[in-house]
Amino acid sequence: MITHVEQTPGQTLDSMHPRRFEAWALSDGRAGNARQAEALAAALAGTGARSLHLGPHAPWRWLAPRRLPGSDAAFGHAFARALRAPPALAIGCGRQAALATRLARAHGARVVQILDPRLDPLHWDVVVVPEHDALRGRNVVTLLGSLHPVDDAWLAAGRAAFPAIGQLPGPLTAVLLGGDSRHGRFDMAMLDALLSRLDALPGDGGSLLLLASRRTPDAIRAALHARAGTAPGLAWTGDADGPNPYAGALGWADRIVCSPDSVNMLSEACATHVPVWVADPGSVGGRPRRFVDALLARGRIAVLGNPPPASVSPLRETARVAAEIRARLGLPPAQVSAA
Repeated sequence: MITHVEQTPGQTLDSMHPRRFEAWALSDGRAGNARQAEALAAALAGTGARSLHLGPHAPWRWLAPRRLPGSDAAFGHAFARALRAPPALAIGCGRQAALATRLARAHGARVVQILDPRLDPLHWDVVVVPEHDALRGRNVVTLLGSLHPVDDAWLAAGRAAFPAIGQLPGPLTAVLLGGDSRHGRFDMAMLDALLSRLDALPGDGGSLLLLASRRTPDAIRAALHARAGTAPGLAWTGDADGPNPYAGALGWADRIVCSPDSVNMLSEACATHVPVWVADPGSVGGRPRRFVDALLARGRIAVLGNPPPASVSPLRETARVAAEIRARLGLPPAQVSAA
């Protein structure tokens, strides 16, 4: 299990000093970035994976991942002190973490950067990018979608953590909703269309597992609660609704419906063993649309309202990417718990 370490003023990171093979998962703490770095660190180091959420000071906050004189202090004294005994491997995701991985490399760590750092990839040992990005190079590894922890053990843990979901009338339809982004909008008209098309899915009755995300607009959150009151199931729109049942919803779902705006969300849905539909893919452009098109071409998803997707084989890139990185860098096998 990954240990999360939030760097705060005055906190020491002495416990992070490596006594065995360790991998640091470095991010700005944003869920999408942290999840990818932590999933890859866990795949490469197992119990040796550690998570650090870092916030750079000015001017590095704006200039990362470029290095300037004094960059060792960009993330505060605690991180600078930890760099004196760097881990064997540092993995970063996002632009801010790309500076942290560069610093770790300068102190002797092997480093992997996830997502295009907007600098020459040779500043890192390996750079991992989605296929729908343009970056390529001799040390660039591509994947379809995003990195995540979803595998059979993760799904089983989700079922164990939320057994009540398994008692709901089937089939269970998990509905995963994002929100507005620079690639498109998600509004009430789109929600109404999505909910009306759920009736076209095969099977009678069943339960809806309606899950919002941080980007879901407030009006849509309220509408999810209203819809949940008319049929079996649940609606989760935030912490006020209790623990996030996301893992349980993916673990128990007989089918999944996603809005088209989140590469991470679609990647995790497609890592299950069940059919996945995407709602209104024409509402987004850019990278999310290219990813949706790739999944449609592979037959792993179908457009909501159409027949089921041709394939329900789990799409799981994390283990493959980890194996390629391990081979390229000559890393040892991941450590496992003695329990």
